[in-house]
Amino acid sequence: MSAPEVLVHRDAPLLAKAVAARLVIRLVDAAAARGAASVVLTGGGIGTAVLAELSAAPAADAVDWRHLDVWWGDERFLPTGHPDRNETGAREALLGKVDIDPDRVHPMPGPDGPDGDDPEAAAARYAAWLNDAARPEDHGQVPSFDVLLLGIGPEGHVASLFPGMPALYDDRLVVAVRGSPKPPPTRLSLTLPAICAAREVWVLAAGEEKAGAVQLALSGAGPVQVPAAAARGRQRTLFLLDRPAASRLPPELGRPASP
Repeated sequence: MSAPEVLVHRDAPLLAKAVAARLVIRLVDAAAARGAASVVLTGGGIGTAVLAELSAAPAADAVDWRHLDVWWGDERFLPTGHPDRNETGAREALLGKVDIDPDRVHPMPGPDGPDGDDPEAAAARYAAWLNDAARPEDHGQVPSFDVLLLGIGPEGHVASLFPGMPALYDDRLVVAVRGSPKPPPTRLSLTLPAICAAREVWVLAAGEEKAGAVQLALSGAGPVQVPAAAARGRQRTLFLLDRPAASRLPPELGRPASP
């Protein structure tokens, strides 16, 4: 796994613009190299802001949207179209505004899906989709995503992997999470083995309330206590922060990315 790099932007709006610009470059390069690209989306304020900035960016036209596979790192187990679903926010901010192949967009099933109100079966179904999409060169049961985006919670969670919960010990690709400390209580989530299969993992954080979690994630904390500490890409791991989120880091760790 790669060692984390830290880039600090002035504020949350500039962070969202910078991550969107970086994502355009990464997806264009991946498609040029392999004929297709893949991204794993995250929800939350900064994750959705990045997608909105990407939609508005003139450079977005350079992305080969028809050959982009879109996955999610986690999802609230709610019906399609529910305003609290990460998928709903992503479609409103970006996916509904670009010429993307609907067959290459892979939302996590909800209770209105083929498995009904059974999150364990829905998690197994999503894992099967990932397995089917994996190629021999991925050397595993999940695609080597070009970019996997993650938010980080104030207590250090990523995706729907919360400190101390059983999902952190699970080696399946996707799990149902029950009793989430953050509502709604039932969710689906990629596990750490699936997250760490990505070529690049980008952890996004904005706001002073994330500063403690960012500090712990970069200080060698254990993954059970701070799941973000184990979110690492095969080739690259980026912590993309605004100044408040980086405020507890030592100066030598946070490299300014903008004035």
